[in-house]
Amino acid sequence: MKRPPETLTSPSNPLIKTLKGLERKKERQATGLFLAEGARLVEQGLANGWQPDTVVVATAVADRPHIAALAERAEAAGARIVLVPDRLMSKVTHKDNAQAVIATFRQRRITLDHIRITDKARKALYIALYEVRDPGNLGTILRTADCAGADGVILVGTCCDPYSFEAVRASMGSVFDIPFAAASYEEFEAWRREAGLTSVAASVNGTARHDLVDLQQDTVILMGNEQAGLPPEVEADCDQLVLIPMRGGADSLNLAQATAIMVYETWRQRDFQ
Repeated sequence: MKRPPETLTSPSNPLIKTLKGLERKKERQATGLFLAEGARLVEQGLANGWQPDTVVVATAVADRPHIAALAERAEAAGARIVLVPDRLMSKVTHKDNAQAVIATFRQRRITLDHIRITDKARKALYIALYEVRDPGNLGTILRTADCAGADGVILVGTCCDPYSFEAVRASMGSVFDIPFAAASYEEFEAWRREAGLTSVAASVNGTARHDLVDLQQDTVILMGNEQAGLPPEVEADCDQLVLIPMRGGADSLNLAQATAIMVYETWRQRDFQ
């Protein structure tokens, strides 16, 4: 790798302080940046055309061919390249075993119209999350949606930040792959009806087993808040409420688990096409 223009060694450097500050939503909103950890995630971001702002590389690995190539690629995309010792990497990520490469990327603000598909030859599949609050759940659901080839994820109402450290980590890079948009419930419901999407919600009030409902039409799977589920007025707007069978002592599934069950049942009914 070409020697970057700077090597940082002090934790009081303004850049290090900015990177550390990205753990707070307020700082992410103010800067429009978020942090991705690990060479693989940084590569995914670049491959999907996300705009890198800064790439920080641990000095000990900077001369490895694949790391040097990654840094040069990021630099060509407009990123600032910086070398730091391992101890500073740990301070930025708040992890003892920090990754050797971390990067900040520019956030994207995507509207519902941007994630609407126009290909009528295939059936649409979206996941809508109503006021999801756990960033680990959100990141895992983005990963599930990506794996199952969903067309997008919609964050309805007041949701946790998809650009938080926890959500990006849990997504394992899918934050760069799967489109997601935020909307109020009223905006989502109007868009859903205009797009002709059937809404199917998993609920304790479900009247049919989840695998006995036709999910082969254009569908949005609506999942509720981790603690409260979906409010009655939202359930009333749904075309179908379904129940995921459970037995034993637990009375509920984790939100990410329940979403995966619904998404993969939908995909199964479409013969995994």
